[in-house]
Amino acid sequence: MKKQKIIVLTGAGISAESGIKTFRDADGLWEGHDVMEVASPEGWRRNKELVLDFYNQRRRQLLDVTPNEAHIALVNLEKKYDVHIVTQNVDDLHERAGSSQVLHLHGELLKVRSTFDEDLILDWKTDLNIGDFCEHNHQLRPHIVWFGEMVPLLDTAAFLVSQADYIIIIGTSMQVYPAAGLIDYVQANIPIHFVDPNPAVSPRDNLTIHKKTATEGVPKIVHSLLSL
Repeated sequence: MKKQKIIVLTGAGISAESGIKTFRDADGLWEGHDVMEVASPEGWRRNKELVLDFYNQRRRQLLDVTPNEAHIALVNLEKKYDVHIVTQNVDDLHERAGSSQVLHLHGELLKVRSTFDEDLILDWKTDLNIGDFCEHNHQLRPHIVWFGEMVPLLDTAAFLVSQADYIIIIGTSMQVYPAAGLIDYVQANIPIHFVDPNPAVSPRDNLTIHKKTATEGVPKIVHSLLSL
């Protein structure tokens, strides 16, 4: 029998409990930087060394943390369901936990790509520096979708959401576009579970809000879905 499809939408809240800082602080700065300095094509053109240093620090931090109970619980869903994770996070904690189908909307911190050929993508776990070139002798850059850039996997994510039998949203406000628009592709009456300690969503008949952190809420949802 064909497995039912669960689409999981995750944001910074699921990784925060592993010790990864949510990039944007209350003052709107990212680690003390204006977001446009370190996460925009303009910032990259202006000061490549600053941008590379910013992501080098994030990469080092990522290698020091591990998946948490929420990441691991989602893996267990694969015993019974066809699970696709669509994440706004650039970390690899879903993959390290064991999830087999992960789509990164905003890129991946442990990958870099050529500034000459954007389809030339390399795995990269060490610092990326000025003078690190691709095979075409062009500078490599973080494989991150910056502000002002297209989100190339958005259509794929929207299609997955439209096929879902269940939706689980974890640790994201779903207020920032274009990712926030994915909710519009959910078919009518498909059950949606929303896990966030401070949910900022409008009530709807098919929405169940779990006002909990990811590690508190996700294992319980997984248990209930596996018990159906």
